[in-house]
Amino acid sequence: MKAVLVAAAVAGALITGAGAASAAPAVTKLTQAQAASELRAAGITWSSSGNCTTRSDPHCTSFDQINASTVDGVITLRHASGCAINITGGTEVGHASGTYSHYNGYKVDISHNTCIDNYVHNSFSYIGLRGDGYPQWRSAAGNLYCDEGNHWDITYF
Repeated sequence: MKAVLVAAAVAGALITGAGAASAAPAVTKLTQAQAASELRAAGITWSSSGNCTTRSDPHCTSFDQINASTVDGVITLRHASGCAINITGGTEVGHASGTYSHYNGYKVDISHNTCIDNYVHNSFSYIGLRGDGYPQWRSAAGNLYCDEGNHWDITYF
């Protein structure tokens, strides 16, 4: 009887442990001001067709509710590449939906320039075309860089 109780307790602990291990990690969200301050300090610029930062306006470039890890990723890209980076898309509405979306704080769009284009092509692994036909590269950290023609769409996991 004692062996059965011990086995049940171990099984319960394994199930509980498995559930805890599979839970999504907590994500730290930043305000527009927090993200802008960190990006500005790293020498990263941003622009929008509407010259605004309102999250609910698709013509703006907003950082409201962006993941801290996304901001860290862009800053790392800036330092590692030595390239100028201009963000043209953040957490504002108007992008595709999904778990790892702009709105959920996982993505940014950045402008093309020769420096960043060469850095992505030479530093990351080409992994083929995305479902919509755009070419993608994966960094050693697992982040995705997709060339959407007129900008880079970057997903930081």
